[in-house]
Amino acid sequence: MLSDIIQEIGSTLRSNKLRTALTGFAVSWGIFLLICLLGAGNGLMNSFMGNVDEFISRNITVEGWYTSEPYAGYQANRRIQLDEKDVAHTTGPEWADVITDVTYTTESRTDTLRYGPYTVSGYTFGVTPEYLQKQKTKVAAGRALNEADITGRRKVAFISMSQAKELMPKAPEELVGKWVDASGVAFLVVGIYPTDEMDWRRYVYIPFTTYKGIYDSSDKIDSITIEVDGLSTLDEYKSFEKSYGAAIRRLHEISPTDERGIWIRNGYTDNIQMNQAQVILRIALWILGILTLISGIVGVSNIMLISVKERTHEFGIRKAIGAKPRNILSLIIAESITITAAFGYLGMLLGMIACKVMDVTVGAKSVDLGYEQIRMLVNPTVDLSVAVEATLLLIVAGTIAGLAPAMKAAKVRPIEALRVE
Repeated sequence: MLSDIIQEIGSTLRSNKLRTALTGFAVSWGIFLLICLLGAGNGLMNSFMGNVDEFISRNITVEGWYTSEPYAGYQANRRIQLDEKDVAHTTGPEWADVITDVTYTTESRTDTLRYGPYTVSGYTFGVTPEYLQKQKTKVAAGRALNEADITGRRKVAFISMSQAKELMPKAPEELVGKWVDASGVAFLVVGIYPTDEMDWRRYVYIPFTTYKGIYDSSDKIDSITIEVDGLSTLDEYKSFEKSYGAAIRRLHEISPTDERGIWIRNGYTDNIQMNQAQVILRIALWILGILTLISGIVGVSNIMLISVKERTHEFGIRKAIGAKPRNILSLIIAESITITAAFGYLGMLLGMIACKVMDVTVGAKSVDLGYEQIRMLVNPTVDLSVAVEATLLLIVAGTIAGLAPAMKAAKVRPIEALRVE
């Protein structure tokens, strides 16, 4: 029985080669475009997330700013200065079950760096090694600050590549290990962090303890960076940010409605929102891809309708000699499944090959940002399971598309069918 159905399907498809080929092309093209879209979309998202991940910090940073409202006898536009009592409150029992780590920086000062005949300006910060790690600061040459620099109050500096290029134009990396003058104070350059030609950063990072020992013995703090744990949703992070911000505002007698007095950048919410955007983009790619499948499905339905009309006389004869409606129904559905499965598999195979080609061609190309190469597409491929699921979806849709013509053929009455010429 199965072999007979296969022979009949093969005979029918061979007798309608052009129509079968056009319908098969529509099916293959639909699944091919879907996989290519998903592959390219995955490549773009992988590249974007990988590049942005280098700059987005999943931490919460707090800084003092200028108030926008008068409050508690203070005028508006009052400069808010964080200090050690903010650090003590942050590390206190009120937030012990949420905040897991706290780092901070000093105020900055403007210095002129000098090496030989060359000079460059910079903003000197006292920081801890943990702060640089949280900010995902890379190392282009030498090393970053370490704990020995903190405990030893060493006069060492971690400067930007843009500053190194101005102080030693021919070989900026060789500035590591050299002493530079910073407004009269000598610092040993232990490392250089990367910047591109458009990067305006001219921060000079020195140990927190060194900065406090030389420039500022007060309890002033420029920024506080914290890590939190036990929160998972966007609403939970926003609620914590609101509660924590309100507590810091109370310490500095800032109006509860003043959003400017304390500046908070919540890297956790930024990350969640980016992940949500990634999901939306992925859904949009699937929608576009599925729309391309509709053309193939419509083609399958059309060819089945035409096939039923052309074979009405044949179906009448089959029913007259004893064929049951389910036999006619199964034959038409089998033809629909054969077309969608065979050409869907071909489209899937070609789509996977196209993704591999994208990976070794476009994916291998990079954009030069001056200090590093960024790939435009990273792994622009589709998982085999996703490709198979998409193909199965097409087969199911093709089967449904062939169901209506099949039911129409099964309802043909032998007497009426035999009258058709």
